[in-house]
Formats: sequence, structure tokens, C-alpha cells
Amino acid sequence: MIGEFISGVRTLLRGFGTWRRRPGLMALGLVPGFIAALVLLAGLIPLALTLGPISDGLTPFADGWIPAWRSVLRAAVGIVIFAAALALASAVFSALALTIGDPFYQRIWRAVEADLGDAPPSDGGGFWMAVGEGLRLVVLGILIAIAVLLLGLIPLIGGFLGAVGGVVLSGRMLARELTGRAFDARDLSPADRAVLFRGSRARVLGFGVATQLCFLIPGGAVAVMPAAVAGATVLARTMLQRTPLPQHTPQHPSQHTTQHTPQHAPPPPLPGSVSAPLPPPPGSGHA
Repeated sequence: MIGEFISGVRTLLRGFGTWRRRPGLMALGLVPGFIAALVLLAGLIPLALTLGPISDGLTPFADGWIPAWRSVLRAAVGIVIFAAALALASAVFSALALTIGDPFYQRIWRAVEADLGDAPPSDGGGFWMAVGEGLRLVVLGILIAIAVLLLGLIPLIGGFLGAVGGVVLSGRMLARELTGRAFDARDLSPADRAVLFRGSRARVLGFGVATQLCFLIPGGAVAVMPAAVAGATVLARTMLQRTPLPQHTPQHPSQHTTQHTPQHAPPPPLPGSVSAPLPPPPGSGHA
């Protein structure tokens, strides 16, 4: 399992290798990430500057505690709040970047598919599909943020669990979302995708966690997004190779087995009736 997780991290590194082969195309992929990052920073920076007062307002019961314990509690609350905000911000960033940069990321995806060979003929969706996926990402991000906040309520270890849970859940969500274009282009059903993800859980998680950790670095989300799109394309192809799917080929009516009506032997003649003459015995001389 650890080896699979590391293989997922290496898949992201393979995405960075696309810079060497197609630098101009990857550079275009920086533009939508930069725009999305500016929008998010407008909300994250004020939140970071007001974490102290927010934590104080949420924990009035700790005013009479020993200063050291009060500081620990409020620091933990601040960490959980910011971790939840980062989980939501990651989803919103991906949604904005994928929607704004759909033409750019589609070209990156197509180039990686061509480099790997046997590219699917479909384009994997268009602008409105990207908008729909973006809205779904935002909803998932809200749910993950709520989960992180609930984890943060666990005494003593809530801050740690909230931070780790936010990275893991957000990373898994990113991996599933970024591989979506490759699967859409192959017209895979939700059931088929579930089979693929079950067959490569640790690898998918390694890719997603590595991507999410890079997103947490200042400026990392902008720099990593094109490589994440390229790496997710490689990941999708690897998943398809590791877990072959059954071929769902509907039978054409002409291919159906012809149903023959069984021929029953004729009924025996009734008593007194004349039956058909019997064939002559062998060697009787009749032709």
C-alpha cells in the first residue's frame, strides 16, 4: 500500500515532466490558476488576519482558564477553522480554475493523451460540463469543510485530525475530479469509475494528497495546476491498465441466436387407417 501511495506521488512528478516536452502549452495553463488564486486570496487573507478574534469569540468559556491552556485551545480552534477554510478554498480554486481554464486544460489533456498514444476521439466535455463539475466541487468542498470542523471538536487531538483530514479528503476529491476528463472522453459510467478507483485506492490517494500539499504552498496552486492536469491524465490511463473493465457491447438483433421451433414426430396412425408404404428392404432390386 505504501508503494502504491508513493507511485501516486510519482504520477504528479510525471505531470511536471510535461513542462519539458510542451513548455508553451503548460505556461498557458498558469493563467486560469492565477486568476482563481487572486479571487481566493481576497477571502483567505482577511480570514487569516482575524483568526485570533474569531477563536476568542468561539471559546468564551475558556476566559477563566490558565493562560497556557487557554492559548492551546484557541490555537487549536484557529487551526481547525483555517484547515476547513483551506479545504473549501481548494475546492473553490479547482472549480474556478477548471471552469475558467477549460480550453487551456483541454489542450494539455489532449497533448498528454497524444503523447501516451491511443487517444480517445471525444474531447471529454465542454464549457458547460466544466461549469457543472465546478458547482459539484464547491458543494463537496463545503461538505469537507464541515467534516473538518467536526473532527476539530474531538478533544486534545481535534486540531491534528482536522488538518490531516482536510488534506486527505481534499486530495481524494481533487484526484477524482482531475481524472474526470479522461473518463468522460471514454464515456465511462459511474459504476465503471467506481471499479477503477477501488482498484487503485492508494495510488489515487497518493496523487491527490501530493497535489493538495502543493496547493497549500503559497503560489503552489497556480504553479501546480497544469502539472496536476497532466499527471491526472497519466493516472487515469494507469488505472485503466491496472483494472481492465468488462466490454459492454450490446448484441445486434442479427447476432441473436435464431430460435427454431422444435419439430415433433408425426402422431401414429389411427386404428384402421392406411399408413404410408414402408421403404423397400435393401437388396430387393428396386431403385
